[in-house]
Amino acid sequence: MDDDAKLDPLRQVLNLLPHRYPLLLVDRVVELEGERVVTIKNVTFNEPFFGGHFPGNPVMPGVLIVESMAQSGAILALSHLGEGQSRPLFVLTGLDKVRFRRRVIPGDQLRIEVKLLRYRRPLWRMAGEARVGEEVAAEAELSAMELEVPSP
Repeated sequence: MDDDAKLDPLRQVLNLLPHRYPLLLVDRVVELEGERVVTIKNVTFNEPFFGGHFPGNPVMPGVLIVESMAQSGAILALSHLGEGQSRPLFVLTGLDKVRFRRRVIPGDQLRIEVKLLRYRRPLWRMAGEARVGEEVAAEAELSAMELEVPSP
């Protein structure tokens, strides 16, 4: 497999989201259909937050797990909007029913599933769940809003 083929899943994410490293928290879109998206975040030891969270006992911060759900939700919402002249920016406006069930550590792979609950543009409501293997690591209901931003 050539290098371009290996990067295709990442290019797909980069084309959809405005986020960039170190705050891009989605590595790949696995499924995107209808009202559901499944994404992957590979958690590696060289993530910048592990240096201080916590030295000798690295744990992915819960807020970043929720951010990976929010980014996955933005991918789902953008897929509903289709191709257009300008793409809105999605900003997180609320979190409900947030629960952390398992530590996420280097070497884990987060499988994030986000389902659309309802939307009435510009407001969106989704349910997210992040798993490591068969175990639920975190779950939340997310609210987001579209913002129109001028093209650079």
